[in-house]
Amino acid sequence: MTKADTVFSGSIPSLYDKYAGPLIFAPYAEDLAERLAALNPTRVLEIAAGTGIVTRALVRSLPASVDIVATDLNQPMLDHAAAQLPSSRVTWQQADAHALPFADGAFDAVICQFGVMFFDKRRAYREVRRVLKPRGHFIFNVWDKLEYNDFTALVTAAAVDIFPDDPPLFFARIPHGYHDKDAIVADVRDAGFANVTLETVTLRSVAPSCRDAAVGLCQGTPLRSEIEARDASKLAEVTDAGAARIAARFGSGPVDGMIQAHVVIAS
Repeated sequence: MTKADTVFSGSIPSLYDKYAGPLIFAPYAEDLAERLAALNPTRVLEIAAGTGIVTRALVRSLPASVDIVATDLNQPMLDHAAAQLPSSRVTWQQADAHALPFADGAFDAVICQFGVMFFDKRRAYREVRRVLKPRGHFIFNVWDKLEYNDFTALVTAAAVDIFPDDPPLFFARIPHGYHDKDAIVADVRDAGFANVTLETVTLRSVAPSCRDAAVGLCQGTPLRSEIEARDASKLAEVTDAGAARIAARFGSGPVDGMIQAHVVIAS
């Protein structure tokens, strides 16, 4: 993983929230929030909170008495998140998941949506276990293989066509690069979690148009940084090519594709 893989700055946070959020993140945010609510937590830590898509779902799903601390490594993402959710229930704090600035046993639940793929798993999972109370829960999700996520796979193929000699493979390398179920469970258990369950969840990804989907994935994620590092003038070309591939398969109007992820609950 390169430094560019973790950079969410400039216009990326707003585009991420406007386009990529509803497209692929919001459906799983609701799923995670409902699962966490069923565990009846009283103090929750969210890591890799991004633009607050899960945070907003937590505020809707959890009782008002539950304290939420939402963290992310990227301050621009947190700034955007806080502007979207001015709630006294949420404390926003920049934090590195590998060295959480919290006391041992400070939380009875830790939640993370599509963030652990960016982490050093051994370090981050052990930090999560450290800040959890006895019998606390760690709930997170990760993307399944790229081939089970329609729009992302099509956009990646478009980018490969335009840069065949040096393809920008952000999605294949990072978001969809940690999908082996046995390896995921083993990593979590190695961090000291006794009970680990994993469930594969298939949902639908919808957008008002093929272009909305392409803009979200090409310009609202670190794929943009990979494209611009090769040739910034081709960002629009990759976006157009991605939209064309989506339109060829799903039509140019509202689009509806498959998304698939693994949800893990550990205690």
